Amino acid sequence: MRPDREDAAYEDTTREELARLLPPVPAERDVPSAPYLHHKDRLMQLIDDTAADQKTTPDPKARPRLLRPALLMPAAGLALAGALAVTFTGGGTSGDTTAQPHETATVLLERIAGTAAKSDVTPVRQDQLVYVKSVTAGAELKEDGSSTLEPPQKREVWMSQRVKRINKTGEMYAGGGYTSTHELGGSPAGVYRPTYQWLASLPTDPDALLKELYRMTEPEKGQEKAQAVFDQIGSFLGETVMPPENAAALYKAAAKIPGVTRKEDAVDAAGRHGVGIARVDKGSWIVTEWVFDRDSLTLLGERSYRTKDVGAGKKGDVMEKTAYLKRGIVDHYRERPTR
Repeated sequence: MRPDREDAAYEDTTREELARLLPPVPAERDVPSAPYLHHKDRLMQLIDDTAADQKTTPDPKARPRLLRPALLMPAAGLALAGALAVTFTGGGTSGDTTAQPHETATVLLERIAGTAAKSDVTPVRQDQLVYVKSVTAGAELKEDGSSTLEPPQKREVWMSQRVKRINKTGEMYAGGGYTSTHELGGSPAGVYRPTYQWLASLPTDPDALLKELYRMTEPEKGQEKAQAVFDQIGSFLGETVMPPENAAALYKAAAKIPGVTRKEDAVDAAGRHGVGIARVDKGSWIVTEWVFDRDSLTLLGERSYRTKDVGAGKKGDVMEKTAYLKRGIVDHYRERPTR
């Protein structure tokens, strides 16, 4: 055999032996969008951490530098991520319903939306009332910018679900007594009185919904428009009941607002710890933070606090905090859900 043929035969044999050592490439399959984004986010974080370790602690063997991919890897390519010590599991649901460390606000909100979309919600009739029990505390703001947070107190509200213009819109129990809420001239269902049917009429496409929210929301003086929309979404998600598809759309719309971030640890007014979704208003330097249960991804409450010293107000001063304890649907004022 000629030397060049011997070399070719050797190369073919070597190539076959190396091929046998490689794991078989799995067939491509569809990957659910939320888990895929989660796994991709974890992979990106691991690559960043690895690159940072190599930068701060030089390897005497001068291993090749890991570069962050510019494009998403195809489904088949995810199998190769095992070389980076990342394990991907298929078929399980734990990764979809539990907050994971290092994931971005966008990934977390996508999974929260997925959980909300699967929730079991009974439609609310116009002759019924939405009941919400909560713990809340607000701060008394003074002219010099300082504030004093009031002690938390339990509150119960009953909100009318009638779409037409009405004068009595609800009742509240707090501080040992009942108070009726009345609107002079009456109030129809809308952005400031969101009933079940009104919320159900909103777009379920996140882009269309966000455009509508920007149109209907008016920011307070000095407040960013984006912050006003973020806070408006929070008010819709708090003391209301709505169809699952609308709740999911609101979370997906929130993920598209610039400046939304994830907080690893957040606390509601009842002292319950969870994972947070937050946004800082650059006008007031006050952050609004939604608190979610780390395992079930359900909304626990929200709080707002200063991120900078403003006048006599200090960074970290809590302006308001709430914890949602129970919600339901009842037929009469002062009636409480049985379960």
